[in-house]
Amino acid sequence: MQPRELLDLLSVAERLKDTTRHSYTSKGRHESVAEHSWRLTLMALMLKPQYPALDMERVIEMCLIHDLGEAFTGDIPAFLKQDEDSRHESDVLERWLASLPVELQGWLPLWREMEALESPEAKLYKALDKLEALIQHNEADLSTWLPLENDLQMTYGTAECAFDPWIKSLRDMVRDDSRRKIEEGGC
Repeated sequence: MQPRELLDLLSVAERLKDTTRHSYTSKGRHESVAEHSWRLTLMALMLKPQYPALDMERVIEMCLIHDLGEAFTGDIPAFLKQDEDSRHESDVLERWLASLPVELQGWLPLWREMEALESPEAKLYKALDKLEALIQHNEADLSTWLPLENDLQMTYGTAECAFDPWIKSLRDMVRDDSRRKIEEGGC
């Protein structure tokens, strides 16, 4: 890869610093896609000892690239995202990944593995992606939640977390935290 190619690729990734998500931080500002991806990746890194049989480096790579399509499309909250939006984001990202320098051509098959959700690594990445969003909502002030999020915090990510007992127990704990937050907030 040439130095200019690296700078151009980093420029695309930088967009995620300014692409905000629906989620708020604990201090009350909108979270960026980059911040979500960073903490998601940190979660995967922290779980390396928990999953010694998995290729956790692959999971970490998945976490790092999973939202790169949003550098082109922006973020659409899960409760508003339609199948057409997901297809568009995936198509844009696939085209961009196919244009990468030869040294990074492995990202396209990685993306396809993530989309297929068949490997244990892809399933873990997807579960962590859902969990990070739920955890962030629990850390944000309840006043930042839309009414529909009271129910969404109870159901979002449940199917994605069902594949593994440890992840399922983490999902249950996050749900309990959500329930407690809602009850304490009088909602």
